[in-house]
This record gives sequence, C-alpha cells and structure tokens, in this order.
Amino acid sequence: MTPGLLIAAPRSGSGKTTVTLGLLRAYTRMGLRVQPFKSGPDYIDPAFQQAAARCPSFNLDSWAMSRSRIAAIADGPDADLILTEGVMGLFDGAPAIGEAGTGSSADIAALQGWPVVLVMDVSGQSQSAAAIASGFRGLRSDIAMAGVILNHVASERHERLIRTAMTQAGIAVLGAIPRSAELGLPERHLGLVQAAEQADLDRIIDRMADIVAAHVDLNAIREAARQTIPQDRRAVLSMPPGQRIAIAQDEAFSFTYAHLLSDWRSAGAEILPFSPLADEAPYANADAVWLPGGYPELHAARIAHAGRFLSGLRRHAQDRPVHGECGGYMVLGQALIDARGHAHAMAGLLGLVTSFATRRLHLGYRRAQLLAPMGGMPANGMLNGHEFHYSTIVEQPDSPLAHVTDAEGNAVASTGSHRGLVTGSFVHLIAPASEA
Repeated sequence: MTPGLLIAAPRSGSGKTTVTLGLLRAYTRMGLRVQPFKSGPDYIDPAFQQAAARCPSFNLDSWAMSRSRIAAIADGPDADLILTEGVMGLFDGAPAIGEAGTGSSADIAALQGWPVVLVMDVSGQSQSAAAIASGFRGLRSDIAMAGVILNHVASERHERLIRTAMTQAGIAVLGAIPRSAELGLPERHLGLVQAAEQADLDRIIDRMADIVAAHVDLNAIREAARQTIPQDRRAVLSMPPGQRIAIAQDEAFSFTYAHLLSDWRSAGAEILPFSPLADEAPYANADAVWLPGGYPELHAARIAHAGRFLSGLRRHAQDRPVHGECGGYMVLGQALIDARGHAHAMAGLLGLVTSFATRRLHLGYRRAQLLAPMGGMPANGMLNGHEFHYSTIVEQPDSPLAHVTDAEGNAVASTGSHRGLVTGSFVHLIAPASEA
C-alpha cells in the first residue's frame, strides 16, 4: 500500500491549497511519483494538483461515496506517496451522515489511515496557535496528527514563540512559511480562477515549490506518511450515458470529475471531447452528449453565436440523449441572463431561463431520485451529488427531472427538468447512492 498524508487546516483560507501544490511539485522534482487527491466536492483544485504532480487528481468524498468506492479510487494509482488536500476545516462537513461519513476531511483521514498535517495561518496570534493545534489533535481519536506547518509567519521571533509553545504541547512543527504574496492565486465567484486560464502556471507552481522546499522539512513530512488501511475495493462503477460520449471540454465547460470519466472508460465507453467555445459540434456518431458545468456565464455571448455547436446539439437531441449539469443545464435552456442583465439565447432544448443579474448562492450536498431516465440511468435511480452556483431560475416550465433533497433529507427546489431526450440539473453527479 502506498503511504499517504492528508493536508488539512483549521479553516478555509489558511493556505492548504498552495502548500499542497508546493509539496506536490517539490516531491515530483525529487523524482517521486506523487498521487494527489482532493477531499470533498471540488473541480478546480484537482486541476491545479494535476499540473503540479503531472498526473490526474481524483476526488474522495465520504458523504457521496461508499467506503468501497473511496478505497477503489484511493488504492488504484501506483505511486511513491499520496498527498490528499482537505476541504474547508478538518472537521467541517454536512450536518448529516451520508454513504461513509459527513464529507469531512477527517473522515477520509480516518478511513484511509492517513496522518494529518495541519496548515495553520498564524497571522494575528503566537502561542495561542498551540492551543488550537492541541484541540484539533484531540477531537477525534480515530485520526493522528503528524504535525503542523505554520503559514504567514511574520518574523523569526514570531516563529520562535510558536515553536516553543508547540514543543511544550508535544506537537511537531514541520515547517514555517513566511508571509509571501507569491503564494497567492487569483479567485472568482466559485473559487480559484481555473488552472487552464492561468498564464505561466508551471512557473507559478515552481515558485510555490521553491518557497515550500526552503521552509518545510520535506523529509520529515514524507517519513510521517503511513500506509493506507486495506479496504474492500469492490464498488459499483457509475454507468456511462452511452458507448460513445461527446463531452464538452473547454474554459466554459470544465467541471468534470476524473473518477466518473475513469468509470465510463472502464465500462468500455469512448470519450469524445469537443469545444463549444471553438464552435465545434458534438461528434455526429456519439450516442450521448454531456455538457458539464463550468463558467458559461462568462462566455454567454460567444456561446449564443456558436452556430455549429448549437445546431449540432439540436440535431443530436432529436433522437439521442443530451444531458447538462449546472452550467451545461443553463446552456440547454432558452436563455441565460448575464450579470449586467443582458439576455443571451441558448440552445432552447429546455424552457429554462436563468439569471446572474440577481445572484444567490445555492450550495450543498444533494440526493436525487430520478423521475425520468437521465444519461443512461433509469427512472427511480438514486444519485448523490452537490449543488454550487450563483444563478437564479427565472423560468422552468418543463417537467421536473428528479426529487431532490439536501444532506438532511429536506426537499430543495432545484429539481432539474426534462423534455424529450434532453435532461438537465443543477446537481453535479458524484456517485450512485448506496453503491456498496
């Protein structure tokens, strides 16, 4: 079993993403095969991790995935070291138990037996950081803390005060990173600006690795890694929507989970990527078209004028399935209203009209019971996923696609819709429910 660690933090914004990227690239430059994972529902961080480690990154989610599904993903790659980036704070998750936990990073650490490295933003505090670390170390007996990396250290004196307090508390300090504007990445409304949009990304990650390597004990962190606990790896794969799947892939349609594509390929499906922004039509011989989420609102005018893409999509929908997730769902609709209030005509395959002129965050885990077939999945099928968008529904005249509930079982309004062979939903699929 490959030894692994989980890089976590007390809260979001502590620097765990940039520290993880720096570690991935630093170890890769040392000649190690490092396998990255991301805890929880996230499309953007895994793309940066793939760039840093030069191998695909996969998501692990204890709310949406079964134990066997997590094990099958985590145990699959051949590597020298596993580094998993946590989500939010170490113990933050859904308010109710899902397939294998609440979706917290702590769940993944406990299930896989990976020690935790806690990245702490110590700006505005000194010895008190040791009290916080001690609380995190002792809250759950089924996880082990390897140590802490201090981030945003102001001075040598600042570092010395915290190191002394950590030593007294019996907590190893694995690194101390000074304040540096070079460790930041630009953000937008759904998180970081996508990796594919970053100019000179390799240079940026190399600089992160330089800073991390200079201020973190790479050998100590690697030695702290522990082998993964053996698990039952038998898991039901997510079924592909067809034998040949035309899938939109560009800056407007980039939110695709690597484990789903891997499942589809394992089932014998062929993935046929195309770019709506380049006005490419879906492949004429595709059995199904899948439009992932992303940022279509930033490219609405361009999509509205992509004649080959839209006409090809309409032709396909006459006799074969088309499905859209979140941003892809909006593009299947009648119109998309941008943040300035301008309406852009979309494919018109559904009656949906969405707007960014009045933004409202819709966020959380979702469980959907299908009321109609969707992308190769039969009616009554149960799916686990998540919703994360700022758009509001202006019109949705079509029949609902699913009965959708949140993590606590409460019904939510985002039911999706269907018309003929066209389906769409704001729920991003993670895994079939109760797949173990």
